Amino acid sequence: MSSSFTVIAGSKRSLHVQVAREIARRILSGQLAQGQVIPGEMTLCEQFGISRTALREAVKLLTSKGLLESKPKIGTKVVDRLNWNFLDPQLLEWMEGLENAEVFYHQFLGLRKAIEPEACALAARNATAEQRIELSETFQQMCDIAADFDQARWAEVDMNFHRLIFFSTGNDFYLPFGNVMATIFMSFIHHSSKDGGVCINEHRSIYDAIMAGNADKARSASQFLLKEEKHRLPSEVA
Repeated sequence: MSSSFTVIAGSKRSLHVQVAREIARRILSGQLAQGQVIPGEMTLCEQFGISRTALREAVKLLTSKGLLESKPKIGTKVVDRLNWNFLDPQLLEWMEGLENAEVFYHQFLGLRKAIEPEACALAARNATAEQRIELSETFQQMCDIAADFDQARWAEVDMNFHRLIFFSTGNDFYLPFGNVMATIFMSFIHHSSKDGGVCINEHRSIYDAIMAGNADKARSASQFLLKEEKHRLPSEVA
């Protein structure tokens, strides 16, 4: 471990979650390397100022997310990132604010490129009348906010717009992505909408194509929106 941890303060109910978050952020940022054995229980309990029970609960939580594993005579070590559960909503939340967050934004955008254009095409074909009404109301909110920009409100409504698209595909396997994306999407949108960048015309093209039932145009409009330069990201993959 590159540096010691500091004492964690909080309710007993959330203490182990706070500890898990601090360890996870060290792992996600690379401060704790893959394969590295973390300090023993006594050391970590002293550094965090917690009981062994709280620490064990934290390790159990991180183990369930694929970040740690414990072995007899070896200790607890960081697992290879191939096993990390990057679609875990809590893990995605813990990524927020890391110095290497832009790397995760690039990877998240790559995931969106792979699945979101087709989700838009499916929504154009399969969205119900109720879903189209909800999408229409949400897009109108986006237009209102874009005209009188408020970043916090924009992030929430923009995230809801994209979630609705996933929920409108008529394909149950897209539903979890709508929920998972909501976790990291807020941080991603805050990054990409800095200085008022909202790409309202690009969103309008997606909206119009879905409402018109034009799957091909919806797919193309989504692909256009998901270009790196529209999200304050360099075109080369980090």
